Amino acid sequence: MRRLILGAALAALTACAQPATLPKAPVAAGAGITLTATPVALNPQDPAQDRVGDFVYAGGLVLSSDQTARLHGLSDLRITPDGKLLSLSDEGDLLETRLVLDKAGRLAGLGPGKLTVLTGPDGKPLQGKKEADAEGLAVLANGDRLVSFEALDRILLYPAKGGVPRVVPAPVATFPSNGGMEALAADPAAGPDAYVTAGEDSGETWTCKVSSPCVKGPTLQKPVEFGVVAVNRLAGGNTAWLFRAWDPLQGSRTTLKILGPAGEVARLDLARPLTVDNIEGVSAVPNKDGTTRFYLISDDNFSKSQKTLLLAFDWKPQKH
Repeated sequence: MRRLILGAALAALTACAQPATLPKAPVAAGAGITLTATPVALNPQDPAQDRVGDFVYAGGLVLSSDQTARLHGLSDLRITPDGKLLSLSDEGDLLETRLVLDKAGRLAGLGPGKLTVLTGPDGKPLQGKKEADAEGLAVLANGDRLVSFEALDRILLYPAKGGVPRVVPAPVATFPSNGGMEALAADPAAGPDAYVTAGEDSGETWTCKVSSPCVKGPTLQKPVEFGVVAVNRLAGGNTAWLFRAWDPLQGSRTTLKILGPAGEVARLDLARPLTVDNIEGVSAVPNKDGTTRFYLISDDNFSKSQKTLLLAFDWKPQKH
């Protein structure tokens, strides 16, 4: 959830400019909520714009709910081919809902939602920011869910059949404060219990398994102001990596890179005046027409000046 600052000189300016945070209130486990989904243009200054490079805009929403103060801080998401959406917050909540698509297959809304509180290995709800700062979400082939945490750096496995979570292998590394494992995804090519993660600041990557320790992978090349915040393995040996930057002059910037064995395959850059916020999560879903649908979600930091965005883009690999 961290915002990146360009220098110490800007830190004081940023601290003074931070908006008041929204009030927080607990939500009972399993609480059902109604979600408000307001359509948003790709470019508010040019509503006719429908693409960025090879990525075609497939709809976008601003999400909110007047039934809870905890629908904020959404840091990652996973969407199944049948439209079920899972997202988690850095306050330790899990959101479950379903996508609503229009007749053209564009993102149009969300169904009813359910919020549940993440628990720890002791079976009790995670307490405080240090324990509950959930950032990355992965779903294994057997339905088990993995969640990576910052502050108290660890990965917990939540069994598909229920029961208390347990700690599973994580990289043997020391991460800076708020610079840990935001990116997390299943890695089926490496095994049914495999997953990939990365250090937000360092760009270092690891492939891990529930059944064995993590193995160091390549280090991602990125500008220093960008952090690695999400990942998805794709078909054909490609991987989608999500990078995020923020400073008080340029605001939020997001880059989605499709990387293959030979290097960069495609990229999506979002910055003003395009619709963008503190985007931290990505989920890739194959479409029947051969395109891949990328869903991006933003963490509003429980701030009145930010928005929870859910954006959709379709991408089709170019034939050479």
